[in-house]
Amino acid sequence: MSSIVDLRSDTVTRPTPAMREAMAEAEVGDDVYQEDPTLNRLEERAAEILGKEAAIFLPTGCMGNTIGIKLHTEHGDEVICDVRGHLIDWELSMTAWFSGCVIRTVDTTDGILTWEEVRKKIRPRTPHNAKTSCIELENTHNMAGGTVYPQEVLDEICDRAHELELKVHLDGARIFNAATATGTSVGRIAERVDSVMFCLSKALGAPVGSMLAGNRRDMERARLYRKRLGGGMRQVGVLAAAGLIALEDMPKRLAEDHENARLLASGLQLIGFDLQTPQTNIVIFDLKDRMPVEQFFQALSQRNIRATSAGGTRIRFVTHFDVSRADCERALDAVQEIIQ
Repeated sequence: MSSIVDLRSDTVTRPTPAMREAMAEAEVGDDVYQEDPTLNRLEERAAEILGKEAAIFLPTGCMGNTIGIKLHTEHGDEVICDVRGHLIDWELSMTAWFSGCVIRTVDTTDGILTWEEVRKKIRPRTPHNAKTSCIELENTHNMAGGTVYPQEVLDEICDRAHELELKVHLDGARIFNAATATGTSVGRIAERVDSVMFCLSKALGAPVGSMLAGNRRDMERARLYRKRLGGGMRQVGVLAAAGLIALEDMPKRLAEDHENARLLASGLQLIGFDLQTPQTNIVIFDLKDRMPVEQFFQALSQRNIRATSAGGTRIRFVTHFDVSRADCERALDAVQEIIQ
């Protein structure tokens, strides 16, 4: 039987041999007392790379976004984000459940907000309206196909928001993909946002974990919110050791994932699908009326190819460390067989 080509997400990557070795040898301590030396190094290094005063390690990106929103809002406030944002579609309504806030969405074609679109959604501060307190951006944008914010657009949103005393949280789960695609450092991308979350366990290949970064006062509060959400951890250096390798070494190879995504896209275009060339590592194409989605997934599975839905009749392929060029070619052959 042929091996499985898993294109469902870059969360399915397995830790590298170097990560496993580092995990086995990690120096550890109790992080609730902030005494884990390996985790302390990871947090310091993440803050340095992001250009922020401090950072904290979290078990998941969802927790990072939840805490990021909580830092910048009060119960009853409104948060602006894209209509297909991870914050609203994939995080179990934590903005409402934990922060007591309502999300006001902006409908975009590519997941990229502009200040003009955001400005129209900001609620005036009157006795009749819930105030807008935070703008949430997603870079890269998952459900729009890994699209990347132009830096000047992101900067303008931050500058104009701050003029109105609004905060900006960046869901940068795949911010290192954005940096690779644009040739811009992650520190420059996140320079003007008030908080930023990124995942170690997606494109960077660590087995567990995400980071939240911002100013020191906010990160001290974030540590308390993390504890409230059950994220207080003990000898977590075994995970931080893998995270350090992910942070230092894995960004260097992300261009390979982007090349493989472009290979998939060009092959799908030749098969007859109408899709844009991806900017990063996410490829989304639409089956439309070619065949039922479940039938397509079943046919892929029979050929040991895995994928996910991007909503409706849209299919998502995600390239990552455990997917080779040959794997992508195999996936294309499978799609062509199924469609024909």
